[in-house]
Amino acid sequence: MSKLEQILILEPANDLKFKGPFTDVVTANLKLKNPSDRKVCFKVKTTAPRRYCVRPNSGIIEPGATLTISVMLQPFDYDPNEKSKHKFMVQTIFAPATLTDTEALWKDAKPDELMDSKLRCVFELPSENDKVNDVDAAAKSAAVLNSSKVDGPLAQKPVSAALDDSERKKVLEECKRLQTEVSKLNEENRQLKDEGLRLRKFQRSEHATTNSSSLIGRESTASSLPSLLVVIAAIFIGFFLGKFIL
Repeated sequence: MSKLEQILILEPANDLKFKGPFTDVVTANLKLKNPSDRKVCFKVKTTAPRRYCVRPNSGIIEPGATLTISVMLQPFDYDPNEKSKHKFMVQTIFAPATLTDTEALWKDAKPDELMDSKLRCVFELPSENDKVNDVDAAAKSAAVLNSSKVDGPLAQKPVSAALDDSERKKVLEECKRLQTEVSKLNEENRQLKDEGLRLRKFQRSEHATTNSSSLIGRESTASSLPSLLVVIAAIFIGFFLGKFIL
């Protein structure tokens, strides 16, 4: 069975052109159009995968839809005498009505179900005409910017003034809210100080009461000692007097 012809329409069809200088990333766009009435799965492959970044590099294109692929060439040292051998291939396959696993579809695909198109990479340096055009475009854009700077501030003054007023109101409201918070914190701090003073006074009074009670106990003990000695002395004296009389 002969191989199927590519169903997608590629733009460009044969060459992917990258315009230097190549000191920074250079991007070329590739458009894929699906003219059929069926969904088409696609993959973009290259012979130099480390030199390019492709987004998206795979997916599904709906019937009648067009998708733009960004091919980004990484910076490199360009040699005009060296011809580019880099190539890209767009591989496609019709998606089944009930597609659940794209990877399995590609894995189980038969060779006669696959379609592909190949493109060659072309590196170009900007010509002198391109440089002149770029300078003219830059000059025009600068002139437009300068004119907008002259006219812009006059037209934007009321808007900026309104924005300044609204910002000022927000700042004042925020200041009031912060002042209220500070007052609340000061009041709470004062209450905490008063509570601390009351606790200290209470602890001091408790300590004084404990000390006084201990002193009273010592005094009562000290005062009871002489009375006890007097009683003991009286008992001994009475005992000796009784023996003497007898």
